[in-house]
This record gives sequence, structure tokens and C-alpha cells, in this order.
Amino acid sequence: MSEKVKPYKDSDSGKKEQVAQMFDNISGNYDFLNHFLSLGIDIQWRKKVLKIVEKTKPEIILDIATGTGDLAILLSKANPKKIIGLDLSNGMLEVGRKKVAEKKLSSLIEMVQGDSENLPFEDNYFDVITVSFGVRNFENLNKGLSEIYRVLKPGGTFVVLEFSQPTKFPMRQLFGFYSKYILPLIGKLISKDNSAYTYLPESVAAFPFGEDFNTILRNLNYNNVSNKALTFGIASIYKAQK
Repeated sequence: MSEKVKPYKDSDSGKKEQVAQMFDNISGNYDFLNHFLSLGIDIQWRKKVLKIVEKTKPEIILDIATGTGDLAILLSKANPKKIIGLDLSNGMLEVGRKKVAEKKLSSLIEMVQGDSENLPFEDNYFDVITVSFGVRNFENLNKGLSEIYRVLKPGGTFVVLEFSQPTKFPMRQLFGFYSKYILPLIGKLISKDNSAYTYLPESVAAFPFGEDFNTILRNLNYNNVSNKALTFGIASIYKAQK
């Protein structure tokens, strides 16, 4: 399972601590690398999440694993009253707070350090909860998803954007080569953290994507669960309701 895949193989600390440390280490280069390594496609993927969220006309949104706040900032276009971006890594949040301030969105978007598996919010609080490229970093996937269910309002919408694995030739082979050799090399050169971009393809490979993830959501009482593969199956959007 994905909780056994950790960034730093020689460290005794748990996955949660290691993921926070890793993102602290790469926070300064994260945005550049994210767009560069995905050839900018990640920006289009997030716009698809925005379209889903806009249809729900939400008042309060929680963006978990918000990182440097790209999705939280984009979700401001859905005209909610409040957005909370939550992340384990203070380094990533600091970058995010600067971006939020530059866009004059500080009164709308609050960036909070916190744990997705122990959310500091009351039950049935959020209209929409989003996670982009974060669920595979949960130490305990079921616990994190159960916490999200707890703080989501009845009828509220949960949207996940996450990497998946292409299953068809030749994209499966190309993606495998890219993630095994190209991604760690470029990540290492630019971020100076040797483990961060080795961990990324390993965590993607260990993640239960597609129908497997749908089944996990249904087993945790989520309703109207669906998923859509993006860009030849490199990523997927999952949508569910409480």
C-alpha cells in the first residue's frame, strides 16, 4: 500500500513527517518544476476541477494538500465566501501565502498548517473539499478520506485530482520511462533533493487508481462516485458526494 512508500528510505520517521520535510525542502522550486515536468498540462487539469466546483455554487471550500495554493487561488473564481488551504508543509504554505497576498486574496483564502488525517474542523462544515496531487501522500488513506467525509456537509462534493497510470500502449511505456528516468534526473538537478522526484513515481505506482480508488470511496459511504481519466490516463479526476 502507498503508506509504505516514503521519500527518505534511510529515515526512521513516519511517512507524514517525511512528506512534510520533502515539501519543505523543495518548496522554493516546486511551482517551476510542477509546470515544467508536466509540460504545463497540470494547469489545464486544475481548470477542469474548477468547472466541477463552480457548478456546486459553494460557500465554503477546503483545499487539502494545498501546497503553494495554485488550486485554492484558482477556486476563487467559483465565488465562494471562504477558502481554506491546508497543508503539512509550512515551507509550501509560506510560498502560497505570498502568492495569495500578491493576488489580493488574503481576505478570502486562509492558508493553514494541518494534518489531513486529523482535520481541525467541525463536522458537516464544507460545501466542497478538493485534493490535488495529495491523496497518495496520505499516511493512512482510509483515515484521511474518512476525515474528509466527516467535515463535508451532507450533499457536499469531494473532488480529487491525482496522478494515475496509463494502461494502453504506447503511453504506458512512455510514462514508465519518463517517470523512472527523466523525472528524477531533472528533479534532482533543479531541486537538489535527490529523494523527492524518485518518491513521486514510486508513490504514483503504489496508489490505487481508477476503479480501485472508486471502490475505496464507496466503502467509506461516499455516494455518486465517478472518475475521468485525463491526458491518456496520466491523471484522473474523481468526484463523490456525501
